[in-house]
Amino acid sequence: MGSTLCARDGKQLQWYQNRYSTSWRVDETYVKVRGQWKYLYRAIDKDGATLDFYLSHTRNTKAAKRFLKKALKRSKHYIPASITSDKAPSYGAAIRKLKDEGVIPEDLLHRQVKYLNNRLESDHGKLKRLINPTLGFKSMKTAYAAIKGFEIMRMFRKGQFDRWFYGETGPKAEAKFINRIFNLYA
Repeated sequence: MGSTLCARDGKQLQWYQNRYSTSWRVDETYVKVRGQWKYLYRAIDKDGATLDFYLSHTRNTKAAKRFLKKALKRSKHYIPASITSDKAPSYGAAIRKLKDEGVIPEDLLHRQVKYLNNRLESDHGKLKRLINPTLGFKSMKTAYAAIKGFEIMRMFRKGQFDRWFYGETGPKAEAKFINRIFNLYA
């Protein structure tokens, strides 16, 4: 018999909420949905821990702003001191707009240094190795659900859920954790 997920646990177990990090790396990659390329925006911290992702039809300032706003909302009170992106102009414009709106502080540093995103580029590659065998997704909804699952499993491999295992390690502890999150019964 599996354990049930109480309301308090539901808030605590949101897989990417309240991740404290002062330095973010943001970038986007492509995934195929219904035979068309869509954009998967992703953020990790300087240590490689996944912070958030966002799937979009477009690659522009509006999409970058939505993604950053979503990631900032998930991290709640932990606003980064710096955000590093590639040279894509959409991030610079999105960060300026968020500063103007007061969502992020004026002194937040936006670095556009390509080599600082190498860890994220590598992380994209590992995620794409999981996505590619799917031969594309049939809808944005299924793409988002599958990518969320892939991201969660990758977070296990990165050790981001260790605090929830209460001293246990390995696949058995991960299975218990997943059962608890999704209210599954074995």
